[in-house]
Amino acid sequence: MLRNVSRINKNVARAASNRKAVICQPVMRSYSSQGGESGGGSGRGAIFAGGALLTGLGLYFFNNLNNYEGTRNQAVAKIEEKLPVDSGSRDYQKVYNAIVDVLENENYDDGTFAPVLLRLAWHASGTFSKHDKANPGGSNKATMRFKAEAEDGANAGLEVGRDLLNNRVKPQFPWISYGDLWTLAGVVGLQEMGGPKVAWRPGRIDGIDEREAITNRLPDGAKDEKHVQNIFDRLGFDDGETVCLIGAHAVGRTHRDRSGFEGPWTFSPITFSNQFYKLLMESEWKEKKWDGPKQYEDQETKSLMMLPTDYALRTSDKYRPYVEKYAEDEDVFFKDFSRAFAKLIELGVPLKQFEHSPPVFFKTSDEVEAEKDK
Repeated sequence: MLRNVSRINKNVARAASNRKAVICQPVMRSYSSQGGESGGGSGRGAIFAGGALLTGLGLYFFNNLNNYEGTRNQAVAKIEEKLPVDSGSRDYQKVYNAIVDVLENENYDDGTFAPVLLRLAWHASGTFSKHDKANPGGSNKATMRFKAEAEDGANAGLEVGRDLLNNRVKPQFPWISYGDLWTLAGVVGLQEMGGPKVAWRPGRIDGIDEREAITNRLPDGAKDEKHVQNIFDRLGFDDGETVCLIGAHAVGRTHRDRSGFEGPWTFSPITFSNQFYKLLMESEWKEKKWDGPKQYEDQETKSLMMLPTDYALRTSDKYRPYVEKYAEDEDVFFKDFSRAFAKLIELGVPLKQFEHSPPVFFKTSDEVEAEKDK
C-alpha cells in the first residue's frame, strides 16, 4: 500500500536537519506504459455508460435540446443551469479510500500513480481562461474525455491516470462526475505523498459537447518567463501563486516518450516537499548536452532536471523572491499551496454548483488506519 511508501518518504523528507537538508535518496525506475486511451471515451454514450447520468429535470432538457432557440451550446447551458447537484448524501471519503487502494504499482515509474493523478487534476483544471466567457475551460466539464483534448501533446501520458480512475474507481461510484473524480484524485495524490490537506468541494458536471474540448492552453516547459506570466495571468493567479503551483514539480518525473524531456526534478519524486525550490536555488544547473529538447541538469549528480520555465523562476527578478521564500520555509509553502491548489481545481466551475457543497477535508490513509487501531 502507498500508505507505507508515503510514510517512509515523508519521514525521509522531514528528518534531515529539520527539513533543511536536500533529500539524497534517488529512485530511478524506467517508465512502463499502462493502459490505453481513456476508458471514459468521448461523446454522449460514454458519459451515460460511465454512470454520469443527467437526472430529473436535467434529463428532460437533454431529451429536448431542439426545443431551445439558439445554438446547441446555449441549449447545453440551459441544461446545466437546471441540473441538480446533490452532494450532501455522498460519502467522498469512501471515494478517497478507493483511490488510495489502487495507487501503488511497482511497475509504474517510482511505484505509485500519485504524481500522475496530481498532474491529471492540474491539467484538467489548467485549461481555464478568464478571457473566454463562452468556453472558459477548467475542471467543470471534464473535457479531457473528448479526443481532441485527450490527445493534446501537453496531456501525453495522462491516459494512465484517466484509465486507472475510469476502470477501477468510477464503477464503484457511478454517481460521481469525472470532473469531481479527477480533481479529488489530485487531492489524494497530493496528500498521500505527504503534502498539505486541501479543501475540496463537489459539484462539477460532465459536458456533452465535444466542441468544448480545449487545446493549446496548458504550460509549455520549453518556453520562458513571459510564457509563465501569460499562462498564470490567464488562469487568474498572482506571482506568488504562480511560483507556488509550479512547486508541484517536487514530485513526479518527465518522460522522453511523452513530453520529450527526461528525468525527475528531485531525489525523492514521490514525496511532496519544498525540495524543488531548494535544489533550484542551491544546485549548479547547466544545459544538458543531448539530442532532446533544451533542459537543465544538476552538475553534481547529473540525475536531476529542470525545465526552461523552472530555471526562469531562478533568474527572474519577479519570481525569484518567492522561490527563496519557499526554499526557506516548507510550512509556508504547504500553506500557500493548499490555498492555490484548491483555487486551481475549482476554476471554471460556476459558484452556484458549489452552493450545496461545503468544503471536504479528507483523512489520509495513515489517519484512516490510525482510527481503525483505536
